[in-house]
Amino acid sequence: MLVYSVRTGNRLTYILKTLLTEALGLDFKITTDIREFVEYQEAKINYSEDEKLGGVLIKPHTILFDHGIRDYHLEVISNERFHKIFFKNQTGPIPFDFLGAAFWLLSRYEEHLPHKADQHNRFHYKSSLAYQYDFIQIPLVNLWLDEVKIILKAMYPALKFVEHSYSFLSSIDVDNAYNYKYKGFVRTMAGIVSERSFKKLKERFNIILGRAKDPFDCYDFLIDTHKKNNIRALFFFLLGDYGPNDKNHSASDLRFQSLIKHLADYSMVGIHPSYGSNSNLRQLKVEVSRLGNITHRFIIKSRQHFAMLKFPKTYQDLLQAGLFADYSMGYTNQNGFRASYCYPYKWYSLDIESVSALSLHSFCISENTLLSSVKKNKSELIELSRPYINEVRKYHGEMISIFHNDNFDDEMKAFYLEFLKVAR
Repeated sequence: MLVYSVRTGNRLTYILKTLLTEALGLDFKITTDIREFVEYQEAKINYSEDEKLGGVLIKPHTILFDHGIRDYHLEVISNERFHKIFFKNQTGPIPFDFLGAAFWLLSRYEEHLPHKADQHNRFHYKSSLAYQYDFIQIPLVNLWLDEVKIILKAMYPALKFVEHSYSFLSSIDVDNAYNYKYKGFVRTMAGIVSERSFKKLKERFNIILGRAKDPFDCYDFLIDTHKKNNIRALFFFLLGDYGPNDKNHSASDLRFQSLIKHLADYSMVGIHPSYGSNSNLRQLKVEVSRLGNITHRFIIKSRQHFAMLKFPKTYQDLLQAGLFADYSMGYTNQNGFRASYCYPYKWYSLDIESVSALSLHSFCISENTLLSSVKKNKSELIELSRPYINEVRKYHGEMISIFHNDNFDDEMKAFYLEFLKVAR
């Protein structure tokens, strides 16, 4: 496919490669030569203001030719075909700068702008355009792509598009491997002294003495369930130093290491960078090294503890720590599509105006968020999950869920089994 533009640049090349090549499977070439474009007889996109040149017309906003961060005025409009659009500039088949708008969403442009933060200084989902204009529950960029594909196919019937396959990945965050076991003498004694319930105290002693199973120890259940249902699973381990928001076991505990090795025999593993590492690159590298030494593998996958995702520093640090696949793109307190997209894609750094080597994998469902919206009846959880799963399946995307080992009581295990049947 030939793409005409008056100007070229890294942003334009990046979004064309992301959407045309990686999403639709089309090779492209950018030209600034009008004559070459007019004489070209095959599929072509006219990314300019000149309506007479032929091809599929997309009138450009300035975003793909600008540098740095600008606070653009955004007017989000409901559209019968494209659902919600912004950067509107024409009335043709594609009435807005589809490429520029997709770039704005995928780059998380709004998170580089001044915004309302939550108590952990994270970008608040209520500050997002997707939440404010009611499209957070759909992968809007995928919807746009499907409509553009129809338009391209109608004009150029010979075009062949790549066929994506729906995939499901169950990711498990291990923030606290055990509730009572292997906590060390000081933490164990502190827990015993502070316990106010005799029933809980008895339970604690039975577990410590090996007479009962720790409530967070659901690992055999998960391994067996994943094997029986042929589920791809990815465990993220918190290996940070102990702190107010990082309360896992010591990474030097051989029993904890044994658990990690055991799970790594059956599943993929990744690092769960600690709360304390979010502003400390040296600490992040230490944690990655710890997991690598335990598993004897190169560690390239990560998801931030507390979803402590701050642009651009978090992703810059991950790359410097040798991580090349991140699974933090989502909200901890709102299910949905943070980047409005359900395919993996490369992170574009607005800081240096260049595509990076870091692949982003978006999650859209967290069981903690589901639980916060259902106070009593957990039977409703599956119906709350189903719309997100259906959206990803509709676009043959990558469906990623988050569960935590400390939530798997009997009721949650039953829900998980039902969830896997729907999601796989």
